[in-house]
Amino acid sequence: MTATSGALPTLRLADIVGDLGGELHGDGECRIARIASLETAGPGDLSFVAQARLRPLLERSQAGALVVREDLREAALARGAAVIVTADPYLYYARLTRWFAARLRPTAVPGVHPSAVIGRGVELHPSAHVGAQAVVEEGARIAAGAVIGPQCLVGADAVVGEGTRLIARVHFGAACVIGARGTLQPGAVVGSDGFGFAPHQGRWEKIEQLGSVVIGDDVDIGANTCIDRGALDDTVLADGVKLDNLIQIAHNVRIGAHTAMAGCVGVAGSARIGAHCTFGGAAMVLGHLEIVDHVHVSAGSFVMSSLTKPGQYSGVFPIDDNASWEKNAATLRQLHTLRSRLRALEKKIEP
Repeated sequence: MTATSGALPTLRLADIVGDLGGELHGDGECRIARIASLETAGPGDLSFVAQARLRPLLERSQAGALVVREDLREAALARGAAVIVTADPYLYYARLTRWFAARLRPTAVPGVHPSAVIGRGVELHPSAHVGAQAVVEEGARIAAGAVIGPQCLVGADAVVGEGTRLIARVHFGAACVIGARGTLQPGAVVGSDGFGFAPHQGRWEKIEQLGSVVIGDDVDIGANTCIDRGALDDTVLADGVKLDNLIQIAHNVRIGAHTAMAGCVGVAGSARIGAHCTFGGAAMVLGHLEIVDHVHVSAGSFVMSSLTKPGQYSGVFPIDDNASWEKNAATLRQLHTLRSRLRALEKKIEP
């Protein structure tokens, strides 16, 4: 990597291909300052084309280097740019962003900021970083390469795995556990009390939440997302789960490996969600439901019953008084059958 006064650092195209693979056509000494969109890329930038329908943008792009599929190689070369050919340009782009970030972003320096507070009995690996005004409470364990950013709180007896990053202002509650290589974005709250109250004579009696939150490896949690601790058993997120911003995961929910949820999804208590599922923005899941592996819920959909077969699900029903809603929902389920019966009757009476 080189840098000149007032200029962005640049990276050699040959180094990118050497580390990430791909078939290079053109000058490997070409230097790239940033990754950019096809519309905004200039001669010192690298862009990518993942779909053939974007070919017109490719042909107009000023990018100095392009990542493309084999079927777009000639079109990219005709632009005069250096070209990396790969089977999946979008995946290559994802890996390239991490490759760039690792080289161009400042890295956290091991050690503890003077303003941080470290409790008694904390196990803090020498390579970990604890930022300004962070608090690590008694008995917590912070593994190698972990980053506890400014103003974060790690509760008593919590465990933060190797290479996991709490970016800033993250609340990671007592006895909660997260595995390796996780990321918690600013404002995330893990281990807050679940919503548990018992009604008594017109009032609500609090139910103490005695469980924890257990999170696997390679989990990403977005800004201001909240994951409640379990009431008795733990709330569990398996390896590879990806949560966007402003998501609510209630107590005792279990989410299977590599499931992803977009912003503003809400999952009520004790729901069980399988592996490799996706949920579009603002989708809602009622409590105590079971959702099997490989279910895909469209944005804004409302899951009101268990989903026992893989597939794509969509839909929401207007709010109404409950008795009317139940009657209308039951009727709605029969509409297709009623239409078929009506058409059959019409054919019988046609002259």
